[in-house]
Amino acid sequence: MYVFFGIFFFILLFFFLFNHWRKKRIIQKICCMTCEEKCSLMNELVEPFGYAYLPKPDLFTTRIDAWQREFGYCTLYDKTAYRFHLIFDCLPVYFNYRGVTWLIEVWKGQYGMNTGGELGVYRADRILSAKERETTLFRSVSDQEMPSLSFILYKNAVPVTEICAKHWWLTVFLMGCFSRPLDLSMRVSITFPDQEMATHFAGGLLEAGYGDDEICFCRSTVSFCFMRPSGKPGCFRRLYTVYAQWLNRLLCRLYRFVTRPFCSTLDRLLYLYYYLPFSFRRMLRIRKNRKFRKHMYKKRRQR
Repeated sequence: MYVFFGIFFFILLFFFLFNHWRKKRIIQKICCMTCEEKCSLMNELVEPFGYAYLPKPDLFTTRIDAWQREFGYCTLYDKTAYRFHLIFDCLPVYFNYRGVTWLIEVWKGQYGMNTGGELGVYRADRILSAKERETTLFRSVSDQEMPSLSFILYKNAVPVTEICAKHWWLTVFLMGCFSRPLDLSMRVSITFPDQEMATHFAGGLLEAGYGDDEICFCRSTVSFCFMRPSGKPGCFRRLYTVYAQWLNRLLCRLYRFVTRPFCSTLDRLLYLYYYLPFSFRRMLRIRKNRKFRKHMYKKRRQR
């Protein structure tokens, strides 16, 4: 019996010392890399997930050629997102322009272990009725149709980050940061190709419940603030949201604890990539995974 415990103790001691030596080697390796090398490696690692790392604001955003682009958008994505611990508020704005129905949607909230905001632009192939909007699979706009998008993400009325680009799905994701959706708000600004389209979009905002005094209209640019969603979730969804947010907060704390030798997101994630590769891949599934989107895409096509 004593021999068994002695062997068990030495095995534990060996793994403890090996793990300590391994962590020191990884920390030393990251510290020896230049900022350019780190950014290059990080973007190479996150490209298959459809994201890019921006070093100056220290966040992740969506690539224009992201694989998510081919799957478009439908309302069912948002209705089932909470089951994947994606807890966000959303604002869909529908409007008709030049023979088709357009959708510009805003999201803000907690995406697993990430606080984030999104602004997406989609369109249908024809004019849709109000009932059809909820069941139609919208496709992402082409490069020629992309407007200039920008937004500022606030947390408790304090600016967190700002981003601006000509895009079809402009996003920011802050890794390891926890937030409640109601603590977040967004100041959104969209510059359309012409004033006519901007006017139709402003009409969509009015239809979504905004007042004239809440919309800033300047030529072909429309600006507004997104603070709270219009609808209320059901009882089951509220209960599940409490659980999901509890787990999201726990995972954020665990992430910061494991990667505590570093402060920046870049260093933390590279440390996680070398130390726990599986956890690194899991953290980058910010939005719903590819299999889920393919399943929903096929389901909508069959209908």
